[in-house]
Amino acid sequence: MKPKTLKITYWVVTILFSLMMLVGAITGLMGTEQSIAIMTALGYPAYVLTIISFAKVLGIIGILQNKFSTLKEWAYAGFTIDILGAAASQAFMGMGVGTVASTLIFLVVMFVSYYLWKKMGSTKAKTR
Repeated sequence: MKPKTLKITYWVVTILFSLMMLVGAITGLMGTEQSIAIMTALGYPAYVLTIISFAKVLGIIGILQNKFSTLKEWAYAGFTIDILGAAASQAFMGMGVGTVASTLIFLVVMFVSYYLWKKMGSTKAKTR
């Protein structure tokens, strides 16, 4: 893949992932009835939703910035833990394979973003 195509693809996938996470963060911070019902169904107190939503906003900022690569790595790690935790919670509560699989789609999109980011970094290193 050409460097310019790689960069465009990375940003499209990363912005898509960030928007998916932002929707969840906003509904969590707003404390909508649906988001609170989901947390309650998973066995968590409603206040956990606020903590996770705030962390998602910080994670989105971490992923979209390009100055601090360690911060970006930690943001990707945080989202991995968040998504795997959500999928595991759904599985433990017996919510079905379809629900768990739909949650893991977020993880796939995030890993594509991460892979493209790393590939852009290795492409830069080769051109130096």
